[in-house]
Amino acid sequence: MTSADPSTAVVPRLSVIIAVRDEAENVAPLIDEIDQALSFEPFELIFVDDGSSDGTLAALRVAAASRPYMRIFVHETSCGKSAGLDTGAWAARGELLLLLDGDGQNNPAYLPEMVRVIDAGGPIVGMVQGERQGRKDTAFKRFQSRLANAVRRALLNDGNRDTGCGLKVVRRDVHLRLPMFDGLHRFMSALVRREGYEIRTVQVVDRERWHGVSKYGFWNRLWVGMADLIGVWWLIRRRRMPRVVEHG
Repeated sequence: MTSADPSTAVVPRLSVIIAVRDEAENVAPLIDEIDQALSFEPFELIFVDDGSSDGTLAALRVAAASRPYMRIFVHETSCGKSAGLDTGAWAARGELLLLLDGDGQNNPAYLPEMVRVIDAGGPIVGMVQGERQGRKDTAFKRFQSRLANAVRRALLNDGNRDTGCGLKVVRRDVHLRLPMFDGLHRFMSALVRREGYEIRTVQVVDRERWHGVSKYGFWNRLWVGMADLIGVWWLIRRRRMPRVVEHG
């Protein structure tokens, strides 16, 4: 089965969204992997170039020239990963958003299983989150991730061991109800649960970044992450889910 052509009347059920910044060497091989992984069902592929200063946009345009199901959106300046995913979510036509990073660490081969899990779970399941095994990061980065996850779970009780994994499948209508802020992607599980939905997880094997360097480090997100954590905790505490018992 071939991927969805936006020029036809068929609306794809799956929308793959990837926010990238300075990933010129990674986007082409990643697109090839996505094409192979999702050959079972029509999909659309949305890239959001978040203010790249290298050849990322040129590489995306080359790939899109032979893929009518691929669309590109460009941020004039970098606004962060969460903003990029939000741009893609509003542009998406599919009911399921398939999210992954653009550096090659997330293997698209796990996406079909994640789609199967959310389908099997029914409407009550709002998101499927990848849970990384055999992480390829440095020992210090793994330590900071374990520490951050432990603190987050204790405060938010989101039932998720690895919210930092970029592989996610989330219902579009649920995603669009989440409060938008820089760093949302790290707290998506807690906020999806805040809306009354369940989360499922799928174990995935982490890979090394193909080319380039990570845009996020320990010190440039430590204090912002702590402030976000308190903010998300407050949002969850203040949420009230009405139960309608009668309507006419």
